[in-house]
Amino acid sequence: MAKMQYQGTGRRKSSVARVRLIPGTGKITVNKKDLEEYFGMEIVKREVKRPFEVAGCEGKFDVIATVHGGGFTGQAGALRHGISRALCVADAEAYRAPLKAAGFLTRDSRMKERKKYGLKKARRASQFSKR
Repeated sequence: MAKMQYQGTGRRKSSVARVRLIPGTGKITVNKKDLEEYFGMEIVKREVKRPFEVAGCEGKFDVIATVHGGGFTGQAGALRHGISRALCVADAEAYRAPLKAAGFLTRDSRMKERKKYGLKKARRASQFSKR
């Protein structure tokens, strides 16, 4: 018999994370690497594990995730969003309320502003000179 698995997709900036939760011991694998190996900074690793702390289910699920696009903070945010969504698929009654209160189920819609013509960046103009 196949193991039960729950899926969720998370997005942040230009990063997309496809997450699978499998009942297990709490091992997190990102792009076929261990979480400690993939993300170097401790604060980013803590951000990925936060949904489990908030929902109170540390060590109950193994995570297998595929992340692409963006930088490491955007990828960590996408991973957090995907894990939260997958937890809601696993058990909506138990996990949805604390995750929603923490704001983990809301897609962070902030994106990079586009560059405008006549400017150097999105809002940065060339320096003004009277002469």
